[in-house]
Amino acid sequence: MKNMDSMVKSATAYLEDAGKLTEEALKKYIPSESSIPASLHSAMRYAIFAGGKRLRPALVKAAYELFGGQPSENIQLAMCSLEMLHTFSLIHDDLPCMDNDDFRRGKPTTHKVYGEATAVLAGDALCIFAFELIARTGNVAVVEELACSLGTKGMIGGQIVDLESEGKTVDLATVDYIHYHKTAALIEASLVTGALLANAEKNDLEHIKEFGNGIGLVFQIVDDILDIEGSKEKLGKDIGSDIKNGKATYPAIVGLEASKQKAMELYNKSLACLDKLQGKDTEALRNIAALIIERTY
Repeated sequence: MKNMDSMVKSATAYLEDAGKLTEEALKKYIPSESSIPASLHSAMRYAIFAGGKRLRPALVKAAYELFGGQPSENIQLAMCSLEMLHTFSLIHDDLPCMDNDDFRRGKPTTHKVYGEATAVLAGDALCIFAFELIARTGNVAVVEELACSLGTKGMIGGQIVDLESEGKTVDLATVDYIHYHKTAALIEASLVTGALLANAEKNDLEHIKEFGNGIGLVFQIVDDILDIEGSKEKLGKDIGSDIKNGKATYPAIVGLEASKQKAMELYNKSLACLDKLQGKDTEALRNIAALIIERTY
């Protein structure tokens, strides 16, 4: 087995390749700034091309390839859809009525550049456009999976509990609920999307879902830790905002060291899920998992 440094390096290269493929397709799909309504298209493109790891498209691609999927327009449509949905969530997260953040990916947030109303509409447009693209695959199960990951059973459900928990004393079960719904649900859906498009078998879908659940929680716990220990330069956003806003996070509930232990426990549990996919080459997903647990931004 490769060491962590080697796995992270391989994952970084994989994400870069997936990111280039995604960006080329996004440039083709998203309307240009010169087409009406120009200001809205400009805001959409500003947010989507502001950088980022392109983790979710990479997970779509890795799961698709894991189950034998061949290069096609459908996988490009799915990769773009997941990045649009993620970007939509970031635009809305940063709004003054939500987390009120001024920087994202080292740049002023969309509402700081275009104003709150345009930012709201840009997020809405990206979400709706994402479903237009994913519908072109003709896979109803994928559309349903993504819709569930975003609605009250997913991201939006997590977001409202997150907002309602600010400044309050909450238990670990509440933090787990927020983390799973607000973050892990879309990471899980990214993997399931790739698997569904590759016609993975039912049992394998359950294993990939379980992997996505675990590694999605790891992602958010590491995010909580980086808000305390990370650097603004690497993260591209202000640190300490969780404490300032009284957010319900793992470090706030169990402390920093216990949070790191929990992240590693979930990481190992996630890898065990991949062990159940016998006869499948899970190297790409193992490398990405290593990147998630080791990430500094």
